Amino acid sequence: MVIVEEFVKTHRAEGPATIIAIGTATPPNCVLQSTYPDYYFRITKSEHKTELKEKFRRMCEKSMVKKRYTCLTEELLKQKPDFCAHMAPSLDERQEIAIMEIPKLGADAAAQAIKEWGQPKSKITHVVFCTTTGVDMPGADYKLIKLLGLPPSVKRVMMYTQGCFAGGTVLRLAKDMAENNKGARVLVVCSEITALTFRGPDEKHVDSLVGQALFGDGAAAIIVGSDPLHDVEKPLFQIVSASQTILPDSEGAIEGHLREAGLTLHLLKNVPSLISKHMEKSLVEAFQPFGIFDWNSLFWVPHPGGRAILDQVEESLSLTPEKLRATRHVLSEYGNLSCASVLFILNEMRHSSVTDGSKTTGEGLDWGVLFGFGPGLTVDTVVLHSVSI
Repeated sequence: MVIVEEFVKTHRAEGPATIIAIGTATPPNCVLQSTYPDYYFRITKSEHKTELKEKFRRMCEKSMVKKRYTCLTEELLKQKPDFCAHMAPSLDERQEIAIMEIPKLGADAAAQAIKEWGQPKSKITHVVFCTTTGVDMPGADYKLIKLLGLPPSVKRVMMYTQGCFAGGTVLRLAKDMAENNKGARVLVVCSEITALTFRGPDEKHVDSLVGQALFGDGAAAIIVGSDPLHDVEKPLFQIVSASQTILPDSEGAIEGHLREAGLTLHLLKNVPSLISKHMEKSLVEAFQPFGIFDWNSLFWVPHPGGRAILDQVEESLSLTPEKLRATRHVLSEYGNLSCASVLFILNEMRHSSVTDGSKTTGEGLDWGVLFGFGPGLTVDTVVLHSVSI
């Protein structure tokens, strides 16, 4: 027993898991939100649905999104007319795109993170790959290892069909891996594309239009490890704690169903109020151990599920406008990137901290919170501690 205990003790890290590097990537095809309603109804041959088009135009105008990136070019969609119908059988064709583009986009983001990290990629010991779509075997994690040329002995975890909350889940997993394996360096990749969710408009399923107005394609990667090497690695954020809960009375609020027509998304109107109503309970549970109860003393990294969610969270917690600046910026420039969104926000925050002269990566603040919201209605809460610049 003593031998086992000593072995476990010597193989665990001493310090907390730390985000050491961040990389992001998007497809080259950019769409502007101002012209998207005209494009969307034209490409789906739905211009005769004038009332629905006007409703969609208002959604896009209120979304706060200025532009998004997508693998689905106009040329590609013209070749795939079933994508543009509302529920035409098209899963096989959608899968062909997803299983190719998801690991490729993820590898682009990972290459950026590895470059910033500055260490040989052979030192990566674990891989966590997360995506909502593109289920396949071997999975995107396997393809990522091949694309990057990582050692075949890398320990990997593949996460499919989690949804938007999983940006917090991957940090929880990476934290456990890094802290329980001395010297571990965990490559986390979140890669999302809309090939399975894009579809034409339908009068009976207006909630589907919300997704068409918000979601974009993008990938983010981080490298996580405990006990960063002095003068070799540059820590950004410490992952202090991570938790997950299902909100009460939220069943059916956010759902996704894989069908022959692809992945269908369903959102209830009360999602923003459900999240904002229960947010403070999660904050109290997360920060009570540290004696922190002033939410404006934190830096904020909530998933940008949509403008209404951000507005109601801001109002219910009496947050000052600058608290959600980084989140609103990412929503504006990229749309909702599902699980990759919060990592894009962390990247935006640390870069803006450098340019505005802050002393820490958390916009001048030591403590912060990262929230993931998604199907369930599931909420992931991650306590972060920023590192001095």
